[in-house]
Amino acid sequence: MRTILLAALAATALSAGGTRTIDATRSKAAFEVTHVFVEHVSGMVPIASGNVVLRQDSAIPVSAAAVLDATRLESGDPDRDDSLRSPDFFDTKRFPTWTFASTKIVPKGDAAFEMDGILTIHGVAQPERLDVTVSGDAANPSYRATARIDRHAFGMSTTRLDPAIGGMVDVTLDITLKP
Repeated sequence: MRTILLAALAATALSAGGTRTIDATRSKAAFEVTHVFVEHVSGMVPIASGNVVLRQDSAIPVSAAAVLDATRLESGDPDRDDSLRSPDFFDTKRFPTWTFASTKIVPKGDAAFEMDGILTIHGVAQPERLDVTVSGDAANPSYRATARIDRHAFGMSTTRLDPAIGGMVDVTLDITLKP
């Protein structure tokens, strides 16, 4: 009986809205960019931390923020990873984290929304829009966000390799919240 009461209280608290923490062990950020105009290079950047503020009885958030650990970027090729972490690209010694903080969220039904925010990569902050779909319910939502960002807007266009690498990067974030 006590277990049922505790579960009911937890569900009531969650449906009331509030701040939830991103589960970094179950969430990920992936990217894909063309290379030499033929191949697609993909990789992952771990989500180090973040939170989502939920509305009462809704999986659509009021706000969201996340920090990604650029020093742990992986593309499946250690040499390429070293190049991506170098000053030629992300310069992760100077800029070890990337951040996103929402500025506006517009619901697009019960299971989707657009989220505008400020993305900071390589020390450059730019407005970006994420298209987000929701799975789960108000008590236990998870999110898939997609965006296409211009890497040149973040100051990554000054290397000799620039002509061989696409300017637009497809980004997918899969976010799971801690209970």
